[in-house]
Amino acid sequence: MIEDVTTPRTRISERIAAIEPSATLAVDAKAKALKAEGKPVIGFGAGEPDFPTASYIVDAAVEAARDPANHRYTPAAGLPELRRAVAAKTLRDSAYAVEWNQVLITNGGKQAVYQAFATLLDEGDEALLPAPYWTTYPEAIKLAGGVPVPVFAGPEADYKVTVDQLDQAKTERTKLLVFVSPSNPTGAVYSAAETEAIGQWALDNGIWVVTDEIYEHLVYDGWTATSIVTAVPELADQTVILNGVAKTYAMTGWRVGWLIGPLDVVKAATNLQSHLTSNVANVSQRAALAAVSGPLDVVFEMRQAFDRRRRTMVDMLRPIEGLDCPVPRGAFYAYPSVQGLLGRTIRGSRPQTSAQLASLILDEAEVAVVPGEAFGPSGYLRLSYALSDSDLVEGVGRLAALLSEAN
Repeated sequence: MIEDVTTPRTRISERIAAIEPSATLAVDAKAKALKAEGKPVIGFGAGEPDFPTASYIVDAAVEAARDPANHRYTPAAGLPELRRAVAAKTLRDSAYAVEWNQVLITNGGKQAVYQAFATLLDEGDEALLPAPYWTTYPEAIKLAGGVPVPVFAGPEADYKVTVDQLDQAKTERTKLLVFVSPSNPTGAVYSAAETEAIGQWALDNGIWVVTDEIYEHLVYDGWTATSIVTAVPELADQTVILNGVAKTYAMTGWRVGWLIGPLDVVKAATNLQSHLTSNVANVSQRAALAAVSGPLDVVFEMRQAFDRRRRTMVDMLRPIEGLDCPVPRGAFYAYPSVQGLLGRTIRGSRPQTSAQLASLILDEAEVAVVPGEAFGPSGYLRLSYALSDSDLVEGVGRLAALLSEAN
């Protein structure tokens, strides 16, 4: 009798099994579960505006739902009207002119992120990833067969990497650079000069740039978000822009994003999407069309509220001993360093990592924050100020009271 020596196959593929779950969504889910149990948890984990979508956008969706034309398949790359509107919006907001067929409409910004990496990266290609980074970037790079190469900049540099750092991290396998300004998780915003220097470096080295501009309108203190292709126009043929309606228009649940790039890249990414999901839901596309074609008044009102909350949060965090909080200039996050608190005793515990500290904060203060391990090195916490003013003050107050006990 011949012995069967066949190696049993694993149930889950190695590539999918290696994916880390989204830490930000996990923290938000845990906070909501505790709230459902009746506990007074305040969550600083979710990266979404707490405002409703504007009524004129909702009205456009209701009208679209009644039109039978929206009950059918439409082009995989998106409604032509929406692609044209995104091109017009890009010229309006970024002073960057693109043709409508350079736009691919995706199922939220995350799909645009994945498809950009999947379209550009071959197995083993390296992607320079300034850290702290959004938790999805490295996972999407790895799913595409690439190798994320973190390049860390700490609070002393306002979490912004330099050309010298990028140059030191570059190898012969480097294919692309991820550039994000304003940043999630830090709120860092690169100046026009800093953006130009990095863009020129990428151009000189023949490196692709994937730039995420989802927080472009959420900037404060007179700062502006300069698109890297506006700063270095010659970079356009090796740049992919990612964006969407989620943050700017409080439309996280509508799931509409987009990818802008050279025609060959957009065509290839569209081929991928035609097999992956086909078109984005038409009602959501019609809502997005109303959003990007409409005025920015509602956006600016939200920005005023975020600015007020930002200043309140920073003012409350900065006096905490052992905590270092640079002033965020964009997005809706603060990213304080808590390295001065690690190893100290707090209510009988001595957390050694920011993950352990975040767990202690949730247990003892009933406040949910995201630890730095989700975004790169340990030793940091991300707090979103996209929540009500009263919850923000109460939550940071609890956090400050707990951490004041550290000894």
